[in-house]
Amino acid sequence: MTEQINVAQVGAPDPEKPTSPIVEEGLVDREVDELDRDTHHSCTFNGAPFAEGQFVCSGNELLRCQQGHWVQSGSCDSDNP
Repeated sequence: MTEQINVAQVGAPDPEKPTSPIVEEGLVDREVDELDRDTHHSCTFNGAPFAEGQFVCSGNELLRCQQGHWVQSGSCDSDNP
């Protein structure tokens, strides 16, 4: 049985619009260590704001907002999770 992913489909990042950095799982802590952790509680994708912990799909890639970064969190393709 396939599970339906029910999150916003945001498309591909548009270089003309602000998008928070996309990092691999486990790398966000190293990226944020260089910044003030208290100032990053949301993410943007193509100029749209998203709350900390919110998920989006960019193509087949599942992304989670964590400390001002998009963290790669799996697949949005229910046939190939």
